[in-house]
Amino acid sequence: MTEPTTVRRVPSRRPRLLDLFCCQGGAAKGYANAGFDVTGVDIAPQPRYPYRFMQADALAYVAEHGAAFDFIHASPPCQHDSECQRIQSNDHPDLIAPTRAALETTGRPWVLENVRGAVPKLRAPVMLCGQMFRLANYRHRFFETGGGFTLAQPDHPEHLVPQAKMGRPVPAGHYGQFVGNFSGVPLARKVLEVPWMNRDGIRECIPPAYAQHIGGAALATLASGLGVAA
Repeated sequence: MTEPTTVRRVPSRRPRLLDLFCCQGGAAKGYANAGFDVTGVDIAPQPRYPYRFMQADALAYVAEHGAAFDFIHASPPCQHDSECQRIQSNDHPDLIAPTRAALETTGRPWVLENVRGAVPKLRAPVMLCGQMFRLANYRHRFFETGGGFTLAQPDHPEHLVPQAKMGRPVPAGHYGQFVGNFSGVPLARKVLEVPWMNRDGIRECIPPAYAQHIGGAALATLASGLGVAA
């Protein structure tokens, strides 16, 4: 593994964040809110992505360009480990280990995100839930950290509000799950704070509040002089 390098921060420059497997940009919005200059990479076109976008293979891109960024976020496709896809017996590639290997070669601080089903393959992940950020949702996402970056596990508030059944309209007094072919795109946009997304983006997205939280911790790490690109 390449060790992070310590170099001088360029004055008045926003730190650069590389958003791998970016989809429609839920994480990107949070990192931008935290203070990063964001570049997204995805193998598929992402016309809804709200920041600078490069259509490319994420692993090839990070191998070539990753060291030029201050911090890297990677969300390899979760379908391999999602419960919905296992129920349907769909076959998807497992990119967690190749993504980690690619991140470790950059010498930059990073975070690797995925769903609950991937937890056995993640190293000491931190779990974030919508209740930690006062969102009317329980979406759990898990974040492995590396390259000298660490993230504390926040307290997890008890789940007291019932959830609507998967794919059903959300009754009053319930939270929506917003996965699969869910009902209620306008509600999901409001709850998760992703007004630019369609259903495809919403059902897989990281709520921006999660990434803003991570981004704040990442900026503190960068301010300490660890792994800031020249």
